[in-house]
Amino acid sequence: MTHDRITAEPIEDDRHELLNGPLYHFSPNRREFAAMVGAGIVVSVAVGRTTAGEFSNAPSQQQSRPTDLSDRIHIGENGVVTVLTGKVEVGQDARTQISQAAAEELGLTLDRIQIVMGDTELCPNDGGTFGSLTTPRTIPQIRAAAAVARKVLIELAATKLGAEPNLLQVADNQISLPGTDQSVSIGELAKDKNIEEHFSVNVDPGVHVQRVDQWQIMGTSPHKVGGEDVVTGTKKFPSDIVLPDMLYGKILRPPVFGAQLQSVDLDASKSIPGAVAVRDEQFVGCVAKSTFDAANAVRALAITAQWDQPNADTQVSDKNIYDYLKRHARPADSGRRRGGRSRGGTTARGSIEQGLAAASDTLEAKYEIAYIQHAPMEPRAAVAQWNDDKVTVWTGTQNPVRVRGELMQAFRLPADKVRVIVPDTGGGFGGKHTGEVALEAARLAKQVGQPVSVCWTREEEFQWAYFRPAGLIEVKAGWDAAEKITAWQFTNYHSGGSSIGTPYEIPNVQCQAIRCDGPLRTGSYRALAATANNFARECFMDELASARGADSLEFRLEYLPASRLRNVLEIAARRFGWAERQKSLKPGQGIGLACGTEKASYVAACVAVEVDASNGKVTVHEVCQAFECGAVQNPTNLRAQIEGCLIMGLGGALTEEIHFGGGKILNGAFAKYLVPRMSHVPKLDTILVNRPELDSVGAGETPIIAIAPAIANAVYRATGVRVRSMPVRRDQLVKS
Repeated sequence: MTHDRITAEPIEDDRHELLNGPLYHFSPNRREFAAMVGAGIVVSVAVGRTTAGEFSNAPSQQQSRPTDLSDRIHIGENGVVTVLTGKVEVGQDARTQISQAAAEELGLTLDRIQIVMGDTELCPNDGGTFGSLTTPRTIPQIRAAAAVARKVLIELAATKLGAEPNLLQVADNQISLPGTDQSVSIGELAKDKNIEEHFSVNVDPGVHVQRVDQWQIMGTSPHKVGGEDVVTGTKKFPSDIVLPDMLYGKILRPPVFGAQLQSVDLDASKSIPGAVAVRDEQFVGCVAKSTFDAANAVRALAITAQWDQPNADTQVSDKNIYDYLKRHARPADSGRRRGGRSRGGTTARGSIEQGLAAASDTLEAKYEIAYIQHAPMEPRAAVAQWNDDKVTVWTGTQNPVRVRGELMQAFRLPADKVRVIVPDTGGGFGGKHTGEVALEAARLAKQVGQPVSVCWTREEEFQWAYFRPAGLIEVKAGWDAAEKITAWQFTNYHSGGSSIGTPYEIPNVQCQAIRCDGPLRTGSYRALAATANNFARECFMDELASARGADSLEFRLEYLPASRLRNVLEIAARRFGWAERQKSLKPGQGIGLACGTEKASYVAACVAVEVDASNGKVTVHEVCQAFECGAVQNPTNLRAQIEGCLIMGLGGALTEEIHFGGGKILNGAFAKYLVPRMSHVPKLDTILVNRPELDSVGAGETPIIAIAPAIANAVYRATGVRVRSMPVRRDQLVKS
């Protein structure tokens, strides 16, 4: 069966359209979900969920993984199967992948599957949409529930048809007895008034699901579910939501980080007709009938505001950030990031002291990783509506349960009084885990008694959202008289511990992630610290290869046993023509490679670059990348994930860097903060290494970690200058 083109028949049912819209806010709770979509059946299992009294839980405690499933699948009388998941859609196309998984196990076509995502009142808590966890954790849960539903449906159809269950088959949305004209549709089964009791069953995680070699829908590349709405512009994002009688809000922001509001004249907002000012201690905002009026009202307040500001002369800047981080280092531990503090921890094998003592020679280097922004196409946005003492918020977040927890804390509400709904959102990349804009909209809406929409500007997104942490990484290695590496010492200050351990077979290793008190608010970013750690490790491996006079590829293979990482490295190098290309390089041209592993997937990249010696500009002409994440569930979407990572990684490697000083972001606009443009995208050759014998894992992050070090290593081949920073310092590449 192929799915190159799907022509879904429209379903003549208003309830179907309601669920696919951004609101579907007329259902009070999950128990009434069946009533909302019409008579039908629900596959239901008891699940651990937040109780009504847990309003005191910290937001970080709201991210527990579900151990069971609850109200996971609804089968309507129209034959449409609705799958509920706490995951959200932020551009990674989880909606299509989840639809494929459900359709595969149910034996239905994709047009009979619809997905409700990211609604804390309707959907189970599947954890936040981060960490490449949808594929290895949520998809198996969806498949198990769908497989159980299929089994029960077949048993019910067998009773109705008077046939043995093992003789029936599911095809074309019908359950039929082959060789006869006997069949019953899924919708017909759902009309039975007594059917629901048959679906009050537990979902056994060990239930039989389709083997990879049996896949008909999974493993293919159907058109993106809802893709037509994207290209026609009819798709609704959080910033598009409009409710009746809705007002628009803007927030009075401090002039610099750390400023405290002393006084403000709220009456100044009255210069704008219809504007209302709200103050709650340090929180001040205005609402009006338009965003324009709300912004003007805030400007009027700003003129009167008095602030207690930190001394600008004592503020750290991007010019001295790396010295600052090392001076503000804390002992390595396993603490979690808070504010500007980063994760810490140590991994080791062997004895680093003995390894260094056995070395006849050593090499050391330092690498600098800049703060960068997530820069999603859609800045933070939320609409909040209060109904008596209950608040409903529509917002773009990767973690709706955490945002619900933040709202519960802020307003001292139990869980059943807070509902968070996440429409498909215009990008996240790890930058939308928190609910600040949801809190702002809810505060304003509560004060004025009407729905309020708050949409951040691009400048607000740059200044007040959190950043990928900057980092300083120090690496030292030693090798003996036989030119074998005996010691590997790797210390990361501030940017974190993800992928910090080396995959290379070295006997004595010490890797540390040291927390620091950084000056900027930091948080998750695509692949977390793996981008930083893999950059430093793979650049340093190239430096070691040069010190030994060895080829970059052969040097790595010497320390990589037969493994999945070695496999992707060899595949990428072979496709790229690594050995042959080294013989034909012209002045200013270079090739480089890098590899890495994170979140149980494996990547290797080879690149070709050219450097203009007059201005230091680096042009990436070609990237060849091999990626392996187990069994491939959707080839087209997997390729899109890889290429999206590569393009995003180009920005971190070449241009993206937050400049700050005096408590302000100095390049908080796309005109100054340069993300990759279409003209910067090189030829991309992506190789999907399919391993059907292995479990599938996620692909939203790991493909980003090899591109920057591969570019840095290629720049060295082109210029003879070692690149030890992300992004590349162009001024260091200019020949005088």
